[in-house]
Amino acid sequence: MYSEKVVDHFTNPRNVGEIENASGVGTVGNAKCGDIMRIYLDIDDDGIIRDVKFKTFGCGAAIATSSMATELVKGKNVQQALEVTNKAVMEALDGLPPVKVHCSLLAEEAIHAALWDYSQKHGIKIEGLEKPPTDIAEVVEEEEY
Repeated sequence: MYSEKVVDHFTNPRNVGEIENASGVGTVGNAKCGDIMRIYLDIDDDGIIRDVKFKTFGCGAAIATSSMATELVKGKNVQQALEVTNKAVMEALDGLPPVKVHCSLLAEEAIHAALWDYSQKHGIKIEGLEKPPTDIAEVVEEEEY
């Protein structure tokens, strides 16, 4: 069963949309379940995420994790955003059913992909950031829960 927070973020998602001329855009998917998530970041000159939007094609859990992930990174600096894990997203949503844990991993990887795009566009290195996969199906298989 889904928590009240998951249902709330699915039925009333926060930060839906696109950011024109975004500082960074990250798109990831899961070929096995068909979910696709895109996160847009607007990062100021001080490295603070001033705005964040998302577009997700997927199930209710994918939409809820996208919504919560955007809430968790808004106002943070890029290093703090990098530290938002799938576990943090799940905890903020009061948990997910085991078969939907991959949705929170998708949210984490979408953030990383957007940060990667930002770092590439601006020629900067973000400590601890590695190029994320575009298809998280392989990552999920490696971390089978």
